[in-house]
Amino acid sequence: MATINVDIVSAEGEIYSGEAGMVFAPARMGEVGIAPRHAPLLTALKPGEVRVQDVEGNEETFYITGGMLEVQPTQVTVLADTALRGDQLDEAAALEAQRQAEEHLRGASQETDLERARAELEEAQARYRAAQKLKGKR
Repeated sequence: MATINVDIVSAEGEIYSGEAGMVFAPARMGEVGIAPRHAPLLTALKPGEVRVQDVEGNEETFYITGGMLEVQPTQVTVLADTALRGDQLDEAAALEAQRQAEEHLRGASQETDLERARAELEEAQARYRAAQKLKGKR
């Protein structure tokens, strides 16, 4: 079976590098699935899960806060703002972050405050969903 090289990097450094049979990522317009020999693509990513599936179907999950995805026929690169391995997610901390973001959104008054609060809430909700999903796999 064909594979595709995958690199997930953030400002902190390389998070993952390896081969995959399939990669799933949270693009701004919806989740994308990338298989070997995929057409070139460059797109923005929103907060959520990046799933790297090996040729046997085993998955590794990563949480990102956003970034860019570059796809070439033999290479997928995720340039994440921030990235965590799935086992580093803390469900309780994610739930608390979501609660705080909801409070900020309720207290926002100016347009810039509202946009920042909405972005914080989107990120917190994505982190909590990822933590819940991984809890079921453990």
